[in-house]
Amino acid sequence: MRFIHAADLHLDSPLTGLRQRAQERASHLADASRRALEQMVTYALEERIDLVVVAGDLFDTQAADFNSALFLLKQLARLSDADIPVALIRGNHDAANAMSRKVTWPKNVHEFGARAPATWEIPRLEVAVHGQSFPHREVPENLVLRYPAPKAGWFNIGLLHTSLDGRPGHAPYAPCSVQDLRNRGYDYWALGHVHGHEVVDRNPHVIFSGNLQGRHSRECGPKGFVVATVEGGRVSALEHVPIDVVRWARLAVDVSSASTVSEVCPLVSAALMREVQASGDRTLAVRIVLEGACPAHVSLAGDPTTLLAECTGVALQCGGDVWIEKVEVRTSHAAVAAAEGQTAAFAPIIKRIGADEAELGEILAPVASGLSRLPPEVLALLDVDGRNAEGRDRLLALDQASVLRRITGRVGA
Repeated sequence: MRFIHAADLHLDSPLTGLRQRAQERASHLADASRRALEQMVTYALEERIDLVVVAGDLFDTQAADFNSALFLLKQLARLSDADIPVALIRGNHDAANAMSRKVTWPKNVHEFGARAPATWEIPRLEVAVHGQSFPHREVPENLVLRYPAPKAGWFNIGLLHTSLDGRPGHAPYAPCSVQDLRNRGYDYWALGHVHGHEVVDRNPHVIFSGNLQGRHSRECGPKGFVVATVEGGRVSALEHVPIDVVRWARLAVDVSSASTVSEVCPLVSAALMREVQASGDRTLAVRIVLEGACPAHVSLAGDPTTLLAECTGVALQCGGDVWIEKVEVRTSHAAVAAAEGQTAAFAPIIKRIGADEAELGEILAPVASGLSRLPPEVLALLDVDGRNAEGRDRLLALDQASVLRRITGRVGA
């Protein structure tokens, strides 16, 4: 028997903060989660998969267009026509009380209820799937402790949306330990909620499939689902199948050797070429992070519009379908102190302001006030925050470079 373990489809996840930057690519990015699901279903049909389990967060929010539900129903109907059973649970994003619309699934689909854990038996496969949906968005209790006993002689799958014992960047929902999972006596735990693929344990198999499609620059690398092969009542093989339509990448490029923007471009080009080759024929959404102490710092940080245009031009010559989502300048401004003339005189003034907490607070107060009005998810995507020390230092560095570039266009030009 072979089954697919998927999770975190997040159909029609909103492009928070990205629509303006993506422009004509916005629709392509927004549609990526649907096309990834469609490809997973096609894989299941072509490979004659026996069972599909989905560990929560099929929808991104209750506000999703009803067309999201219709699209999902269409894909599940394709599996129903091939007599492939589907077991699914709700997670924190599509919890039972969060979705305003009730979906009537095809006959092949079993959705676990939210009141208590239960078991769904599939006699022809001799498989018992155990699971529980989230009753509401925040579930602080350990759901595993109430999961049913395994069915003797059958292959037992536990379906759970959980942070397990904690994962960075993920809310602590339905927390539990690996030992809690072992104690249930199941053969495989199909986990959701964490968007990175992870083999947590192999005795028994405790697996995060990761999400089908990356949604932003913090969800980089191959995304997809897991195919498990079962022989003699045991998992004999595991395969992570990348199915992402748009692949996100965060490229750190050391530009410490560059004296000008023109010298930065070949370094960016080489990094992009490597990533294009690794991503195949997918659309590549890239955040470029320039690092290192370099003479070109003022030009890089002081003129972000030109820098983005230069990097976009480089991307067009890399052969693949590449979109530069953002260029992040994290170069050092140490070279500024060696500049001549007015620039050298001005740099210490900015340094003094940065060391004066009172003056600095007066300058950054309007920035912090404006940022405080933005939702947390927008701040995360913008990757700019003047409300903490690290974010404040980054804003000051960028502002210094911008001012110095205005004084003289010769520095690092």
